[in-house]
Amino acid sequence: MEDFGYSLHKISVLVIGSGGREHALAWKLAQSPLVERVYVAPGNAGTALVAENVPIAEDDFAGLMAFAQEKGLGLTAVGPEVPLANGIVDRFQAAGLPIFGPTQAAAQLEASKAFAKTFMQEMGIPTAKATVFTDYEEAREYLAQNPGPVVIKASGLAAGKGVIVCDDTAEAEMALQEIMLDRAFGGAGDEVLIEERMVGPELSLLVLTDGATAVPLLPARDHKRIYDGDHGPNTGGMGAYAPPPDVTPELIDEIMATIVQPTICGMAERGTPYVGVLYVGLMLTAVGPKVIEFNCRFGDPETQVVLPMLDGDLAEIMLACIEGRLAPEMVRFYEGACATVVLAAPGYPGPYPKGLAITGLDDLPDDMLVFHAGTKMSEGQIVTNGGRVLAVSARGEDLETAVAWVYTAVPKIYFEGVHYRRDIGR
Repeated sequence: MEDFGYSLHKISVLVIGSGGREHALAWKLAQSPLVERVYVAPGNAGTALVAENVPIAEDDFAGLMAFAQEKGLGLTAVGPEVPLANGIVDRFQAAGLPIFGPTQAAAQLEASKAFAKTFMQEMGIPTAKATVFTDYEEAREYLAQNPGPVVIKASGLAAGKGVIVCDDTAEAEMALQEIMLDRAFGGAGDEVLIEERMVGPELSLLVLTDGATAVPLLPARDHKRIYDGDHGPNTGGMGAYAPPPDVTPELIDEIMATIVQPTICGMAERGTPYVGVLYVGLMLTAVGPKVIEFNCRFGDPETQVVLPMLDGDLAEIMLACIEGRLAPEMVRFYEGACATVVLAAPGYPGPYPKGLAITGLDDLPDDMLVFHAGTKMSEGQIVTNGGRVLAVSARGEDLETAVAWVYTAVPKIYFEGVHYRRDIGR
């Protein structure tokens, strides 16, 4: 292990959250030579295999802080966006507890799409043109005067689902009504963006930063729609792969120079430095990469392909971000590619049943990675407990091999009504 100047006393770490991303984080942190114990709050049936689950809700800040103090934790990593948007990092920092993630002010890049859009326009960061509305009639009037394909976005947090892509004005009006009048995403739709529709392949880039230095992880691409061939409603993501073969190192350099570095510098200049992981959702348009959205945390399911490709010590990297000493040489990657396929409950992304027994998890090859997203233990049996239930990941010498390998495993897993896409990475 290279010596980056840290002491070798072992630490205990806490991962906050209960999904597939948190299982992947706990799995990777457990591999660190620095880490003695990993706790996950509240966790799921999968995190219990690599860590110790703690029955504390992700919004119980007092409970989480008391646990961190009681155990003398050396690091807490926040998985989901809601605790970040609600200021968990500020609370931990005020108590002198090391925590990986952006402050409430910095997390506005995800918590308010209106804030992020204004920020990008001020900084000259390439993104789609957009207009922000808080009044339904004004927004409707705007649509009437500006016909054509648009994207309607709820400004607030909507669990990755508050974005509706519209082909024409009629669809846009329906989307506007759904968000602003029918309150499909609750308070997240108090403010909406009507955005020009960009065209091109999408790309996810997760970037680690200490507030000044920014280092990218491998680029990834996820599949958002529920059915093969990118049909049906948007989901939180039905699968992903990393790295996409069409993405060159030169393109990553361009994204870092025109988008990431200006974002990190701009946030620092505002007095709200961004520390943690910044997820940059991009559209590769004919005139260059443009930002679709920022997220203030690891993406899901991108984390389930990016972390298996990280040949580095995640605990040390996170501590370096917190302590302002991130170095590019800490972040290395394995050769090859990784693919993940999400197994979803019947009915997802609409209403779905819970408590379906899952079988076949013990029949998989040892090098197959299964990250639990919506699972729990019930009377000694792993059962479904969410819409996205499992993410099955596999590495290969190239993308084709990784995809082929992951699809040998997926059919061995069964629960009633299991649904997955058969074209991930293709």
